[in-house]
Amino acid sequence: MSAPDNNRPLLSIAGLVVHFQTPQGTVRAVDGVSLDLYKGETLGLVGESGCGKSTLGKAIVGLVKSTEGSIQLDGNEISGLGRRELRRHRARLQMIFQDPYASLNPRLPVGKIIEEPLSVHGVGKKAERRAAVIRLAERVGLRPEMLTRHPHEFSGGQRQRIGIARALALNPEIIICDEPVSALDVSVQAQVVNLLGDLQRERGLSYLFISHDLSVVQHLAHRVAVMYLGKIVEQARRRSLWVRPFHPYTRALLAAVPVPDPAQPKLIDEAMTDGEIPSPIDPPSGCRFRTRCPYAQAICAEREPPLREVVEGHFVACHLVERKPDGTVVAP
Repeated sequence: MSAPDNNRPLLSIAGLVVHFQTPQGTVRAVDGVSLDLYKGETLGLVGESGCGKSTLGKAIVGLVKSTEGSIQLDGNEISGLGRRELRRHRARLQMIFQDPYASLNPRLPVGKIIEEPLSVHGVGKKAERRAAVIRLAERVGLRPEMLTRHPHEFSGGQRQRIGIARALALNPEIIICDEPVSALDVSVQAQVVNLLGDLQRERGLSYLFISHDLSVVQHLAHRVAVMYLGKIVEQARRRSLWVRPFHPYTRALLAAVPVPDPAQPKLIDEAMTDGEIPSPIDPPSGCRFRTRCPYAQAICAEREPPLREVVEGHFVACHLVERKPDGTVVAP
């Protein structure tokens, strides 16, 4: 997919922090993340489970409260707003959840689930809302006669289509996709990903696409941000990231992507890092990846590496990545 050419971000996140207090200590789930999302663009957000991806997505839509930092929607600050003030922005910013089973009210028929955002926001009269629900259901591949059924009567792929229809009901500009295909069979994943791509082209939607599946992100995203233990460690255009990833963690993620044909060479021939992701209650000093990085040096424990641009549009947070005076980049 070719990236949209826009200068002003539709969604801008600056220094976002989300901490949770637990009996064991402070969980630093998101710890100073800055991202921009442009109109008509898909920004992929990837990383291992527990890195803070889903928490970031929920903070953007106001489902969890941010500790500090800025979230701007088309230039309007929305972080820290109360429920009433945030409600008028909700129509522009919607979410598709990871679990197509738990995200739908089992007591409501599907038609009511899709209609609910319209009812809450007082959009149209009852007959108009009913007609809109039928149009939405048909657009995501559901027949009108299915609208009287309850969620337990549908497959996982159909339930996720219901979730997509609900997210589209208010004609949003941005949809946060929180691992929307991870719970689906591979064949159904392809159908849902293709549907999301078609809807983006039709409606000019912007997606923050959260996933641990890099093959899905490679198919859908224009740019990709790599997250590790609450921090963005690399961000680049999709092709740039796949052709030459600089951060050791990014390379390890790409090396772990399975190759369908055993005779086909791997994208990156590098061993995955050893060990588990450290606890967000007590993250390592300096570079948070240093405890698993085979190239770590003393400076990695002493100072946190800033996220800096080493090639146009390609940012990396690693002390060991260096841009030479002639423009070449040396990476570990």
